[in-house]
Amino acid sequence: MQELGAEMESRDLDKTPLSATEIEALIGDRDHKEFLNKRNELYRSRKMGEKPPLRSEAIALMAKNPNLIKRPILICEGKMELGFDEKVYRKLLT
Repeated sequence: MQELGAEMESRDLDKTPLSATEIEALIGDRDHKEFLNKRNELYRSRKMGEKPPLRSEAIALMAKNPNLIKRPILICEGKMELGFDEKVYRKLLT
């Protein structure tokens, strides 16, 4: 979204994964299940949609398996959007 003049900070989670502490802070008081990537193999094999993990377990799993985190995560002026939705991104950035 640089064409909108937004400065972006990017982090490759495969190279520099988030720690459990960082994930906990990122989730804050939100529902941890929103941060789980439903397309991830681990999510599907553990049937997390039917039996979601507890918050602490989900955070530990996301710290060990960065692809389990729904991405991208856009944080703009205190608002957060999970997953890519160009219309939402444009609205947040303009």
